[in-house]
Amino acid sequence: MATATESKNKVTITDDGPSRKKIEIEVPAEAVDEKITGALDTLAAEAELPGFRKGRAPKRLLEKKFADLINREAKSELITSAYSQAVEENELKVIGDPMPDDEVADLEVEAGKPLKFTFAVEVMPEFELPDLEGIEVAKPLLEVTDEQVDAEIEKLQINEGDLEQRDEPEPGDYLTGHGIMTDGGDEEFYNIEGAVVRVPTKDDEGRGMILGVVVEDFEKQLGLPKPGETATVKVKGPQNHEREDIRGKDLVITFKVDRVDRIVPAPMADVVAKLGFESEDEVKEMFKTRLGQRVIINQQAAMRQQVADHLLEKVTMDLPERLTASQAERLMHRQRVEMMYRGMDEMVIEQQIAEMRDASSEQAARELKLSFILNKAAEDLEVRVEEAEVNGRIAQMAMERGYRPDQLRQQLIQSGQIGAVVQQIREHKTIDAIIGKAKVEEMSADDFKKKFAKDD
Repeated sequence: MATATESKNKVTITDDGPSRKKIEIEVPAEAVDEKITGALDTLAAEAELPGFRKGRAPKRLLEKKFADLINREAKSELITSAYSQAVEENELKVIGDPMPDDEVADLEVEAGKPLKFTFAVEVMPEFELPDLEGIEVAKPLLEVTDEQVDAEIEKLQINEGDLEQRDEPEPGDYLTGHGIMTDGGDEEFYNIEGAVVRVPTKDDEGRGMILGVVVEDFEKQLGLPKPGETATVKVKGPQNHEREDIRGKDLVITFKVDRVDRIVPAPMADVVAKLGFESEDEVKEMFKTRLGQRVIINQQAAMRQQVADHLLEKVTMDLPERLTASQAERLMHRQRVEMMYRGMDEMVIEQQIAEMRDASSEQAARELKLSFILNKAAEDLEVRVEEAEVNGRIAQMAMERGYRPDQLRQQLIQSGQIGAVVQQIREHKTIDAIIGKAKVEEMSADDFKKKFAKDD
């Protein structure tokens, strides 16, 4: 269908699949000429050519010498402006980056001729929210146990432990080396010096992770390579990987071992002294307090999950046919930040992210669907996120990880995950607002486990 707009551009928007639109744009010749002239005028004011003072070179000479540059600049500005205007005037709720047709890269701007190009965009699906009042939610009454405290102390001893370099690896040891992921031919996806893999233990049942990919028979393929030796691992590319060119590919990963290390846990006395405490009991009390805060977080997470499950069950929508790279990356960031918030170890987080890459399309679609639902619910409930809330959340996660807040903030910014923190807070506030209208029933942890035994 053709869409009438106030711009001079001719814009046609058609359905191009579930939650996907095709935008065809034609910029009239006079607008093209105006942009080319403007680009030439800008260049004329700044250009310096031999024999001419700055800004005095003849335009016909500049046009001849810099024609390609002028046309590239004009093309870029015309396409960017026309696309943004089409999205704004037609009130499209675009998610992710626009996907231009292959022909766009080869388009040339010519004076006196219109510029025609096509983009595909993914948009927010259309759906109705269910009634958000009176949802039944179970609230588990959780407690901090001595076993949990002991487990945290054991993890701290490992984190503060020393690396014992070894000549030969055994299960549980860590291998540091040079990892390269290819398609078995000339295409290289990753080339990482200082990559680390862990030799699977009996509890891993042969599974392991290398360069962010889960390998079912990792123990068998990896073997026990010594420093200087190279292991070769073959695996199918995860179907929900952030890089679309990896999905479904027959991957070949070579890993040359530089060193083998075993972590020797630090003695408890050293841990007590490093933390500045007088006794082991004080350390245990510190962890008991920290775990008490984590219990509250986990209690909230259990309640939020019930609301999420309810919304997923009640809402029907047409999702995009496949998970794009940008969507996959956003979902990974979202899950990573959630696990950091819940106090999970970095190694566990990386393992979970690798599992997500290898998850079924149904699971990925479920996560994407939930993000759409919560976005719309946040709009309806007028949920806003303040800067102070973001700072508070970062400070909380930093404490769990033993970082300074400013250090973690910078890390989140550099890794592109700061937006996921904002999204997480917005989603939490949205679900908490729904819980505020829910029918909440308290129950013991054992009863809660029995009721939701089938859930993950």
